[in-house]
Amino acid sequence: MANRPLSPHLQIYKWGPHMALSITHRVTGSAMAFVGLPILLWWLGAMAAGAGAYDTFAFVMGSPIGIIVLIGLSWTFFTHMLSGLRHFVLDIGAGYELSVNKTWSMVVFALGIILTVLFWAVIFLK
Repeated sequence: MANRPLSPHLQIYKWGPHMALSITHRVTGSAMAFVGLPILLWWLGAMAAGAGAYDTFAFVMGSPIGIIVLIGLSWTFFTHMLSGLRHFVLDIGAGYELSVNKTWSMVVFALGIILTVLFWAVIFLK
């Protein structure tokens, strides 16, 4: 038994941005499903229910906590989308070199933040 090879695990692998992005991709997908979808359905229902229901929705989502939730959801959207595009490139067989993979992982994190800031800057400056 002592000569059996060990399966790779987190104590053997060196932690890197590509591993963090993989976990972040799963977390952002879950956040959009469990937080974003109910908010989307509430918004659609409020539009269908009339002005009073929509005013309630707008009041809650326009509050400071609502805006923080919406900013967080937009960051999850952009990060998940960019990570998905990165996975698409990996699926076609490109970007597996360790340095390229790490670089693109860091680019995805940075672009997720940049796109979120630009998106909300457009909204707040109108």
